[in-house]
Amino acid sequence: MSRIAIALACVFAICSSVGGAEKRLNVVVFLADDLGIHDLGYTGSTFYESPNIDALSKRGCVFTSAYANCPVCSPTRAAIMTGKYPPRVGITDYIGGPQPEEARTQEKYRDRLLPAAYKEHLALEETTIGEVFHDAGYATFFAGKWHLGGKGFTPDRQGFDVSLGAGHQGSPGKNGYFSPYNVPLSPGPKGEHLDKRLASEAVTWLSQQSKEKPFFLYMSFYDVHIPLMAPAETVHYFEEKRAKLKLDDRFAPLGAGNVRTNQSHVTYAAMIKTMDDCVGMIVKQLEEQKLIDDTIIVFTSDNGGLSTAEGSPTSNAPQLAGKGWAYEGGTRVPMFMIVPGVTRAGSSTRERAISMDLYPTLAAACRLAWASPVEPRLRDENKIDGIDLAPALKGESLPSRPLFWHYPHYGNQGGSPFSSILDGNWKLIAFHDPRQGVELYDLAADPSEQHNVASSNKEKIAELSEKLDAWKKDVGAIDAAPQHQLH
Repeated sequence: MSRIAIALACVFAICSSVGGAEKRLNVVVFLADDLGIHDLGYTGSTFYESPNIDALSKRGCVFTSAYANCPVCSPTRAAIMTGKYPPRVGITDYIGGPQPEEARTQEKYRDRLLPAAYKEHLALEETTIGEVFHDAGYATFFAGKWHLGGKGFTPDRQGFDVSLGAGHQGSPGKNGYFSPYNVPLSPGPKGEHLDKRLASEAVTWLSQQSKEKPFFLYMSFYDVHIPLMAPAETVHYFEEKRAKLKLDDRFAPLGAGNVRTNQSHVTYAAMIKTMDDCVGMIVKQLEEQKLIDDTIIVFTSDNGGLSTAEGSPTSNAPQLAGKGWAYEGGTRVPMFMIVPGVTRAGSSTRERAISMDLYPTLAAACRLAWASPVEPRLRDENKIDGIDLAPALKGESLPSRPLFWHYPHYGNQGGSPFSSILDGNWKLIAFHDPRQGVELYDLAADPSEQHNVASSNKEKIAELSEKLDAWKKDVGAIDAAPQHQLH
């Protein structure tokens, strides 16, 4: 057990002895995969359907300016697990993406930079959110996509008592949404759906929990990641809906390819509905066990929606681009939180939140170490970058801070290596390839990032570049580099 985990457990013990039999809140985290900012009913979709998630969002506080820590999955997942910026833990690409030596041998890198090296698992030395809650006396459960390492680095080695369907894979694999599965999960009957099976396992686990011991349940859906697959009857429903609405598929040029500009993909819609059904299963169980009013619930996604490649199933418009890109469509995500005794039903906040904030926010809400006088020491020792979102959950302002991103890789979706900073309304994107240079956007006036104003704002570029460079040095960020610089 790490020093911080020991300290957390000690603080919890002290708080428990002082507070007597005060009931501790349970936690349920729902993490979607590749779900875009506008892919739910409550975030504006008129084609996709998500009644369970929409209803759940009305019980708490919706973040209208929530971000993922990276436009691809593994770095964001590492940020949620550790409360740190991804470069600080060395995971800057989806695990399985090319390392620099591998990229050197690939034809597509002939006229490109080489991607930065990255770690292919989350180090066991990191104190994960699973360990924090486990060491504080919580029963812990993880189901679904992990993608932070394979054998020896799976959730059961990172603080979770139960780990189902979690391994090194970034997707279910070919035909993998239906049994028999390609992920670590025993086969089910023919036609059984992966996420529905995992949700059913979560329901069973919940039914077995003692009310005397709080729980931390992390439901990490494989939906809506490719391959684009869903139950046939649900696909058929959306085929009929699309025909009734007379929808077509619309695209616009972006870079060397195209970006989808409307939501009309029937299989993708069916995947969202399937995921929503799974959320409904778990919420129903919480209600039946009369646990819903004692449970913190979080819903979010690991990056923006897939809009420019691999089937381009969704649109993030008016936000630009999507998964794998530096623009808002790649990093803006849906997010809401329900914290009993803190959030007001039907509330929302424009305060900016980012994935790594969940770690300190949940620890604080459950009165773990972040509620104690030792917080500064623990944060300093463990280099926590996230902040407690409690003020925003109560309708107050968060401390002013810039947000940073670093993706020194070429995304499979068409994006290029970059680092960026969002400070106030100003967003600077510094592409690693000098041929692309820098781009500057005023998001207040131009939320769709249509007007690069870099040429007329040299002083602002200098100011933001200085902050970005200082942050990169602090977290140990490594840029993509010309091939001759690889040793």
